[in-house]
Amino acid sequence: MAARQLFVLGGGGFLMEKSPLLDQYFLALTGQPRPRVCFLAQAGGEAPEQLLRFYSAHARYDCRPSHLSLFRPHTADLTGFLLEQDAIFVGGGNTRSMLALWREWGIDQALRQAYEAGIVLGGISAGMICWFEQGLTDSVPGALRPLAGLGLLAGGACPHYDGEAERRPSLRQLVADGRMPTSWAADDSAALHFVDGCFERAVTSREKARAWQVSRDPTAPQGVLETALPTTLLTLD
Repeated sequence: MAARQLFVLGGGGFLMEKSPLLDQYFLALTGQPRPRVCFLAQAGGEAPEQLLRFYSAHARYDCRPSHLSLFRPHTADLTGFLLEQDAIFVGGGNTRSMLALWREWGIDQALRQAYEAGIVLGGISAGMICWFEQGLTDSVPGALRPLAGLGLLAGGACPHYDGEAERRPSLRQLVADGRMPTSWAADDSAALHFVDGCFERAVTSREKARAWQVSRDPTAPQGVLETALPTTLLTLD
């Protein structure tokens, strides 16, 4: 049985940086010489600029890129199409709207099937937090707040940990108050790799980028413990 793999970016990759390192790491997880990789851009409203960045970046790699639109679907068998992929990557944007759209079209269940089948799943920002039990989201105007995700991974998640000023203090406060569970956080250009539901490693494409685990601890300052995870700086071969 194939391992169930998730690779989630706090930021970076083809949507945020010129470095190919995180994209190449994601594709390599498939173990395929020319993997089929599908982009889901619903969080970003399927914006043409996101699709252009995806295809422009992946034209440099030995892979077979495609995307699945829910506004102009090219097939009625959406689940069948997703299950033909070797990897599925989810873009950033409004997580709440994306999840509502997925549920209407049955994409949430299709992604569960893909995960169990060993298709590599991943994403950035909204595409990071959607896989966890909860994510710290800015989908609704106002203060950052918890949002229920698909629950493929236990705990909470927070992207852009060093890239947006309110991310770190908001997550720390919510975890300390018990409004979010123990959570995984990733700086921009950092990513977390999970295998069969367990943390495998953290990798980065930028030297000072880090990944973190944030947990409630009444004995710690401000009632929260923030642990920096060992990270591997990726380099070009």
